[in-house]
Amino acid sequence: VQLQASGGGLVQPGGSLRLSCAASGFTLNRPAIGWFRQAPGKEREAVSCLSTNNDITYYPDFAKDRFTISRDYRMNTVYLQMNSLKPEDAAVYYCRAIRRSGLVYWGQGTLVTVSS
Repeated sequence: VQLQASGGGLVQPGGSLRLSCAASGFTLNRPAIGWFRQAPGKEREAVSCLSTNNDITYYPDFAKDRFTISRDYRMNTVYLQMNSLKPEDAAVYYCRAIRRSGLVYWGQGTLVTVSS
């Protein structure tokens, strides 16, 4: 049972990236899912969250209108589309799933670097 995050890399300011988080050993159809990030010397912070029924999404102010979280049932994967990236978006990005049982799973993190 694990989450595998991918899609990070180096992008220029203003560019876009799509992060993926694939689950194995359990389905991502039902858990509440979320993306978090942690920059060096800073605390981990939420980037986007999606409720169990996809009826509630959360974006902090810095992510609104730039980031979009989504869930692909067929691929058992969640995504984070990030547009208009800024240098301050550089961080290690983590995905998280919370199953209805209360079990919490974290992906291993994928590094996003925003630099010209």
